[in-house]
Amino acid sequence: MPNTLDKTFVENGPWKKDTFHGKVVFVTGGAGTICRVQTEAMVLLGCKAVIVGRNPEKTRKTAHEIGQLVHDPHSCLPISSVDVRNVDQLHEAVKVAIQKFGRLDYVIAGAAGNFLADFTHLSSNAFKSVVSIDLLGSFNTVKACFPELVKTKGSVLFVSSTLHYYGVPFQSHVGAAKAGIDALSNALAVEMGPLGLRFNCVAPGAIANTEGLARLTKNDSSSDLSEMIPLQRLGTTVDIANTTVFLFSPAASYITGTIHVVDGGAWHVGTQITREFYPKELNYAFDSKL
Repeated sequence: MPNTLDKTFVENGPWKKDTFHGKVVFVTGGAGTICRVQTEAMVLLGCKAVIVGRNPEKTRKTAHEIGQLVHDPHSCLPISSVDVRNVDQLHEAVKVAIQKFGRLDYVIAGAAGNFLADFTHLSSNAFKSVVSIDLLGSFNTVKACFPELVKTKGSVLFVSSTLHYYGVPFQSHVGAAKAGIDALSNALAVEMGPLGLRFNCVAPGAIANTEGLARLTKNDSSSDLSEMIPLQRLGTTVDIANTTVFLFSPAASYITGTIHVVDGGAWHVGTQITREFYPKELNYAFDSKL
């Protein structure tokens, strides 16, 4: 996938050039559609980046393309074959990042998994897998990065969602995981505040042209979905990138323990995601595999 942003993000945007000069961001899920653009924005504003993923080819290719934004092949370090469910692998990734850049200032915990499944077809293993990637993976990421973040009085941004703000059918697994992430962020903001560390969440709504939205909606439903959003449009990855830049910038130095919903006001009008599947595609299978 090509880069979403280019130099006009800096030239025509609200952000000061070199806002993050000399800083380093560590990103799990950095090759995904949302976290990739978050990383692009940080690099364009002077940050060095470390993107961590499981797929070697995809992670390397993404890092190379992000480096091209600033004509610096060393600006984005790929670290692949890392499963966020394994804290030891993350500790090793942090070691590699420190060897390369010498510091960590920011963390984006964005590795995630999702799929449509109603409760009776959702196995315990499938539920555990999503909770382990999203919630345990977020915990492990902070655990591995924590010693370096203390040195720089750094900041962490968890990628959450709005899927637990109300009952969303076919999404009990993700709603449970994201609710846990919000709780984790709030607790860490209080515990680690005296150390100068900040923890916040960004909660994207329906973001156009992303893997997540493609999984949760039918191909022809985007216009109908937009009509149900107060701002009358789907979100973009740039919307999430701008929120990310703000929360890591000096302008947010007194902001911690918050959840920034970026959904055009959609959650206020009730569930939109998966609405075209409910209830007609529920199939109560009481003998489904556990």
